[in-house]
Amino acid sequence: MSRALLSHVLHCPPHFAYTCFRSGVGARGGLLASGIHPLRRLNCSAVEAVPGPSEEASAPPARKKRVVSGVQPTGLVHLGNYLGAIKNWVALQDLYETFFFIVDLHAITLPYEAPLLSKATRSTAAIYLACGVDSSKASIFVQSHVRAHVELMWLLSSSTPIGWLNRMIQFKEKSRKAGDENVGVALLTYPVLMASDILLYQSDLVPVGEDQTQHLELTREIAERGNNLYGGRKWKKLGGRGGLLFKVPEALIPPAGARVMSLTDGLSKMSKSASSDQSRINLLDPKDVIANKIKRCKTDSFPGMEFDNPERPECRNLLSIYQIITGKTKEEVVSECQHMNWGTFKTTLTEALIDHLQPIQVRYEEIMSDPAYLDNVLLEGAGKAAEIADITLNNVYQAMGFLRR
Repeated sequence: MSRALLSHVLHCPPHFAYTCFRSGVGARGGLLASGIHPLRRLNCSAVEAVPGPSEEASAPPARKKRVVSGVQPTGLVHLGNYLGAIKNWVALQDLYETFFFIVDLHAITLPYEAPLLSKATRSTAAIYLACGVDSSKASIFVQSHVRAHVELMWLLSSSTPIGWLNRMIQFKEKSRKAGDENVGVALLTYPVLMASDILLYQSDLVPVGEDQTQHLELTREIAERGNNLYGGRKWKKLGGRGGLLFKVPEALIPPAGARVMSLTDGLSKMSKSASSDQSRINLLDPKDVIANKIKRCKTDSFPGMEFDNPERPECRNLLSIYQIITGKTKEEVVSECQHMNWGTFKTTLTEALIDHLQPIQVRYEEIMSDPAYLDNVLLEGAGKAAEIADITLNNVYQAMGFLRR
């Protein structure tokens, strides 16, 4: 997918979240048109207000905002998945209530090798942990292990217009490449499953790449439609609490690394589905493979290194990768690299990549050698996730008029 899905953030009390983030976002498209970085809109006055003496004693503790995200277990997890999603999760887990899962249900929307799915799922979970996601801070689980994901998807599908799905760019692109006879219905409807993934957990913010904002906008529309059709007084008349069934989530686009590009084409996203393995750095690539891929990656004939020349997408991409894995500022990278030639910079980048990825690879092998530990992490994570997901699912069943189980 690069559907790298989802997530959410901060310290507003839950009853303030909708009002704070909804401010300034109107009809469909308003989120994208605003041009405001979601993180900068978190300083709501409701959050920052200092309670008086009487309020301090009686006010319940504010729960952290919720972040939910996931990566498909198809192919090998690559540098784009890591820098665009997983690395950011490590920082988010210290600030927010986080749920990170392996989206195995999304992995079957295109042809796949069934015998490899479970192995790839375990491997992806181990990579989450090896990259620094902490099971004591975040819930780590497998999407299919929480059955509410599929159930809510079906309920949401009943009120999602087919026209909304037909306009999805990724469906158009992938169906055109594969041909109608090779495309299953799931490729068309998977955005509804993505909406289910997000809405089940009453998510506040969703970390997405710049190419995934269309899917989040669809999730917002599905949430608002569900609230209008079944929430409020209609739900209350059926014995529910009334109000909103779903929190309408906002986008969280990381300032850098949200979209890592291919090593062979600086205008195309680094992808698991690309035919050439040369186009990507896989997190588990050995040192010699990393060195060879960087040595052979596409460059240009311009002198020096620079971020902001639109005629040099490959240069911008490689500099951005170097910036993120070293933790340096853009200005520091420019100062260090602007006068380098391609040979010198490639050596510098290769060394930085190997140094950064080696501890992850060592930790990954340790985790994979202890299957009982990994199974326990996934079991506990699924249990925590199901507790929250089942509340949302039961509310939706009630609001839609189903006979209580």
